[in-house]
Amino acid sequence: MSDTGIELYNATAKASASTVIRRYSTSFGWASRLLAAPMREHVAHIYALVRLADELVDGPAEAAGVDKATRGILLDELEADTVRALELGFSTNLIVHAFALTARQHGVGMDLCGPFFASMRRDLDDATFDEAGLDEYIYGSAEVVGLMCLAVFETGRVRGEEERRVLRDGARRLGAAFQKVNFLRDFAEDHDELGRTYFPGTAKELTEEAKGEIVRSIREDLRAADAAIPLLTTACRPSVWAAQAMFRELTDRIESTPAAVLAHTRVRVPDPVKARILVRAMGMKAAR
Repeated sequence: MSDTGIELYNATAKASASTVIRRYSTSFGWASRLLAAPMREHVAHIYALVRLADELVDGPAEAAGVDKATRGILLDELEADTVRALELGFSTNLIVHAFALTARQHGVGMDLCGPFFASMRRDLDDATFDEAGLDEYIYGSAEVVGLMCLAVFETGRVRGEEERRVLRDGARRLGAAFQKVNFLRDFAEDHDELGRTYFPGTAKELTEEAKGEIVRSIREDLRAADAAIPLLTTACRPSVWAAQAMFRELTDRIESTPAAVLAHTRVRVPDPVKARILVRAMGMKAAR
C-alpha cells in the first residue's frame, strides 16, 4: 500500500471521526462502543459530521468571534461539500470524507442530509418555534440521524414491510426522545445564553405543567422505540438498549427536578449509574 494512497487518506479520515466521538461524547460514545466493530466505525462517521455542523452553528465558531451571517455561509459550504462528497466519494474535509464513505456504502443520501442541514440552519434564526416548526426541526436534527444509524444497522438485511415500518418508526421516535431530553437538560444554556426557545409556551419560563407535558411526550417516544429493539440484530441491540436506558434514566431525573431548578441547572446521569447500565448491556452482548 502506498503511504500516500487512498487507503491512507481513508484511514486518516476515519481516525479523525473516531477522535471526534471520543472527545465530544460520553453516554452516546460509550454506548456506541458496544456495537460490532464495522458498525461502530460507521456510527462514529455519522456522529462526527453531526457534531461538526453543531459546533459550527454555535460553540467554537461563535466563541472564535465568527458572526451569525458568516456561520450561515460556512454551514452552506459544509452542506455543499457533503453533497459533492456523496457524489464523488471524496472531500478535502476529513470528517465529510469519512461520512461520505459510510453514506455511500449504506445508501444515505440528501433525502436525510438535507433536512439535517435545514435544522442546523434553523438554529441561526432567532424566531421561536410553533408546534409544526418544532416537529420539523426535531425530524431534521435528530430523527434523520436515527434513520442514518438504522441504515448502517440494517444493511444486507431482508425485512418485511411491517418490520421495516416498526424499525423506522423506532429509529425516528428514539431520535426525537433524545432531542427532547437534550432540550430539557440544556434548557438553561439554550434559554439564558443562546436565547433559544424550542418548546412553544416556554419563552418566559419553564413551568411544571409544560415540563410535565414534554416528559410525557418523551416517554411516549421511548415506548414506541421499545417495540423496535427486539427486531434489531445482536450486533447493535445492546448498544441501542444502553443508549435508550441512559436517556430513560435522564428523563426520570428531569421529571423529579423542579422546573424552576431545571431552568437554571443541567441535569446529568452520574457515572456510577451509567456504568451499571453499560455493565448490563455488556452482559446482553456476551449472552448473544
